[in-house]
Amino acid sequence: MSGHGNPIPMTSRKCGPLKGEAHVPGDKSISHRSLILGAMAVGETRISGLLEGEDVLDTAKAMQAFGATVTNHGGGNWSVHGVGVGGFAEPENVIDCGNSGTGVRLIMGSMATTPITATFTGDASLNSRPMARVTDPLALFGTQAVGRDGGRLPMTLVGAEDAVPVRYTVPMPSAQVKSAVLLAGLNVAGQTVVIEKEATRDHTERMLTGFGAEISVEETDEGRVITLTGQPELKPQDIVVPRDPSSAAFPVCAAVITEGSDVLVPNIGLNPTRAGLFTTLKEMGADLTFENMREEGGEPVADLRAKYSPNLKGIEVDPTRAASMIDEYPVLSVVASFAEGDTVMRGVKELRVKESDRIDAMAKGLRANGVDVDEGDDWWIVKGRGFGNVAGGAEVDTVLDHRIAMSFAILGMATEKPVRLNDGGPIATSFPIFETLMADLGAQIARNNS
Repeated sequence: MSGHGNPIPMTSRKCGPLKGEAHVPGDKSISHRSLILGAMAVGETRISGLLEGEDVLDTAKAMQAFGATVTNHGGGNWSVHGVGVGGFAEPENVIDCGNSGTGVRLIMGSMATTPITATFTGDASLNSRPMARVTDPLALFGTQAVGRDGGRLPMTLVGAEDAVPVRYTVPMPSAQVKSAVLLAGLNVAGQTVVIEKEATRDHTERMLTGFGAEISVEETDEGRVITLTGQPELKPQDIVVPRDPSSAAFPVCAAVITEGSDVLVPNIGLNPTRAGLFTTLKEMGADLTFENMREEGGEPVADLRAKYSPNLKGIEVDPTRAASMIDEYPVLSVVASFAEGDTVMRGVKELRVKESDRIDAMAKGLRANGVDVDEGDDWWIVKGRGFGNVAGGAEVDTVLDHRIAMSFAILGMATEKPVRLNDGGPIATSFPIFETLMADLGAQIARNNS
């Protein structure tokens, strides 16, 4: 069953051309960070275009539990009256982060150097995910963490009373870990330094700068060195959240594989640390164009047009691009199924510890629907069958993972036989309007009991 209710079985069927505009939700990464940094600022931060999926709403509730005033004004417009760096109050109840690994790890970082205690939990998927990758560096500040075997939730964090600044090299490409350490460093006198061997999405650095923190980024032989000076007074901001490129991936990929399609996705964030999928699709021969290029709130934005692309070729994806598209590999593997030749994806071991083991989940579902897949610990190969040659016809296990569910919904739009999802419920965690948006474009994705 899904983490937030009874299973919602769905079926996706082959459809005609997709046409129109796809107004996808606000960026999830920026939405989480807007709420958290707004709560750590002094005064009122106003946010427009906030993603109102379950993951982000759980973060909003958490900020309220720590003492911030969070108000929904309707239409994606929210305000956060912050309590300042180090001003979090001890929550009265357990913090439930639902399905969100980003939410729980960033929230842990934000409270880790304030001398309060908080207990965190989540749904079945989140409670199975590793937290030591965050709690280990937080322990360097003096934070204590006690959780279940294997460093899993439910977990109690005791914030450091006399926190010391740290210098930390992130052992794996992870924007969540980097961001948790930087947020913890906000309430520590002195300089906290984070070193990335591979660059990951930089929304936290950009947003900290916007809120008035003193932060610098330098490329060195060690890697990307980020230096944060602690104990600033963060200034409230007016934030316009761009549309989420990870959500845009689904209507874009659907258009690419659905005959006759022409879909415009307006206002997409094209931060270079997030746009790897679109570069990869173009290398495969996808017909993508960027219109009205501009900048909003320090982030590059454009309108993205995607058209049916019948001559897709399998490629070897540049492994240095992995961090910029880690959440998009599942739906990329769907596109790769309709390409001619093999699509090789390496350096992707992070996929094994997302909301699910995404390599395993996609490989099983694609094989069941007639696509050959090879896999290893940190690589997988999808053996493309070309258009008209992907059978479909199977039911797939979405394993409580919103991106797995949406990816297989896209697959069914171009297979010979329908593809059934055992549970589409998790989609609501990140893309609550997915079904309506895709139906408006012309997709045939239906709940089985409807």
